[in-house]
Amino acid sequence: MVIEDKKKNRFGVVLLLYQLIINLLKLFFNKTVIKQDMTKLITKTTFLFTILIAFGATDHSDRQFRNEFLYRINLTRQKGCNCGGVYMPPVSPLTWNEDLGDAALGHAKDMAQNNYFNHDSKDGRTMEDRIVHAGYAFKGFKSFAIGENIAAGQESIKEVMDGWFKSDGHCKNLMNPNFKEVGVAMYKNYWVQDFGGRESFSAAQQKLIRSGRYHVVQGQGSVHN
Repeated sequence: MVIEDKKKNRFGVVLLLYQLIINLLKLFFNKTVIKQDMTKLITKTTFLFTILIAFGATDHSDRQFRNEFLYRINLTRQKGCNCGGVYMPPVSPLTWNEDLGDAALGHAKDMAQNNYFNHDSKDGRTMEDRIVHAGYAFKGFKSFAIGENIAAGQESIKEVMDGWFKSDGHCKNLMNPNFKEVGVAMYKNYWVQDFGGRESFSAAQQKLIRSGRYHVVQGQGSVHN
């Protein structure tokens, strides 16, 4: 599961950092370390430091990926655009959501590894199943909307975004005012873009719910292209 993998990676970084600190303390304060042990300790410390640098480079790459998508999406949302023959007026910018990003990456990997291209997974899971399972839940919110764009074969963010904006349905997802958050992933040139929008109850409505004078009827909306 993608979420579990990310948590393991974060835990691994913390553990490596802890080991690196311990090794550095040994090097500086343990005067009884013999030359052979010192060489091993230096080698191990250098190796740990190299791994931490690699993790940092990956994190930087992830931030660049996220920021370029947000820039391209929000630049058009700010101006408004034509989706086919329908003018979509300017709307509020999207923000990044890690749960939606996890759902997108899981589906991109699944399509690549199982050689298919569809919003429904081969095991029967729908877009909604994947998004909710990733942690983007609708319980406790006044409104809930989700959507998904998929693509395959594009070589760059610019190429896949240009294609989505030129496609009526994908473009309308990108300009949908009900969507407030997004997560995007690419795996072996399979691209998945998951959207979400949730509206919280006001303080007054929450008070009415707690008093039993306001009853919530569960419902949600979804769209995919």
